[in-house]
This record gives sequence, C-alpha cells and structure tokens, in this order.
Amino acid sequence: MTDPKSLINSLSQQVQAKDVDGGKVTLTKLKVCLLIWILEISGPNTTQESIFLAATALELGVLLSVADEDLDAFARNISQLKPYYAALSSFASSPATDRKCHVLGLNLMHLLVDNRLSEFHAELELLTESEASTPFVSFPITLERQLMVGSYDEVLNAGSHVPDPSYGFFMENLLETVRDSIADCVEVAYKSMKLTDAVTMMKFESTEELEEYIKEKREDWIVEEGMLTFQPPPTGSKAVDIPSMNLIAQSLSYATELERIV
Repeated sequence: MTDPKSLINSLSQQVQAKDVDGGKVTLTKLKVCLLIWILEISGPNTTQESIFLAATALELGVLLSVADEDLDAFARNISQLKPYYAALSSFASSPATDRKCHVLGLNLMHLLVDNRLSEFHAELELLTESEASTPFVSFPITLERQLMVGSYDEVLNAGSHVPDPSYGFFMENLLETVRDSIADCVEVAYKSMKLTDAVTMMKFESTEELEEYIKEKREDWIVEEGMLTFQPPPTGSKAVDIPSMNLIAQSLSYATELERIV
C-alpha cells in the first residue's frame, strides 16, 4: 500500500499549487488509506498518529474543495473531520493539527454565508479561547457581529483583509448578500441618486459593475444620464382609496328597495 505520509505531502503541494484535478486523484487514494485507518481506530489498537494523519488528510480535502468551489464536498469533508478532532482531543497530550484553526474558520464562514446562525453559535461554544483568538477564527466572529448590528460598510471593507486567500470564496458570496441588503434599503430610502454615489455605497469597483448588477438583480431600477432612479415600492390600499360615498349610497338604495318589497 502507498505510504499515506507521502500522499499527504503530495496533496499538500497540490493544494498550495491549486492543482485541483491532481489533488482530487491524490485525495481519493488517501481516502482508501483512511478506510484502513478507520478499521484500526475502531479496535483496541488506536494510535494517535493514525488519527492525526487522517485529520490532516481531511483538512487538505477541505482546502481542496474550497479551491474547487465545491460546497457539497466541503460539507462532507467537514462532517468526516469532526470525529477525528474529537478523537484527538481524547488523548492526554495531543498536538493540534497545523490547519485546524484554518478549517474551523472556513466552516464558520460557510455557516455565516448560509445564514445558519444557530449552528454558527453552536460551533463557537466548542472553541477554546486560544482557537477563538486566532486570526482564522476571529475573522468570521467579527463579521457576524458586524452583520448583526447592520455595519454593512465594515463587512464590505473586510473583503480586502481576509486572513487567507481561501476565505475569498466565502467573502464573495457574503458580499453579494450584503449588497442585496444595501440595495433593499437604498431603494426605499431614496427616490434617485447619482450612479457614482451608488457605486461607492455598494463597494463596486466601477459603474460598469453596478450596471451589470442592476441587469441581473434590479431590473426595475432606471439608469439615465448618470442618475439612478428607483421605482416606488408597491403599497396597499389606503382609506382615501375606498369609495365610501358610493358604498353608502348603494346601501341606502338596497334598504329603500327592501322597504318597498315589505
């Protein structure tokens, strides 16, 4: 059987080089080795090294799935990884894997983007103080707090100082969600505004990006001569819209007719 340590080294190099296709092949081979390790882990001869290697392999699988922008694979690798973290913590002197905090932070980003806040806070309860204070984990924690108080500008600016490039994939999705929220507020608060002001407010790089966003998501916005005009939101019927006098006259007419019949 192929030495798992050499496979892990190869996979690590492929992840760093963003060789997604090659990494998938190596990861498949590693998972065959994991099946053998699982058999060992389920017996009395469990070794800390085998669990550590399995956790390391799955951590690389998490990073590979992010590079591939495959959220299903990401979720599977996270789910498979958690029992190994739990097993490692059961040893008296167990060193943390090199990428644990990185992976924990990415998982928090995933939950935040999906708006699974109850799961997000459940994961926070499992963190140690040292884990929560690392840049990888503190970054999504800060983002969540900013979102909760509506500090959208700070969230948008956070995209320029992520703790690792792998966070960029989740930040792009989060920024889209935040821009949608800003757009909802803007079209209610303003009747019109300059295109350049909207570009600044929504953190686009150019008016072309804003116009592309409008075509994709805000077809009712009107762009004309450097200005952006918003359609007024639909409103329900008001009291003045009810033809009260007509209804009264009609009711009296019905009453008169009933008197004549009686």
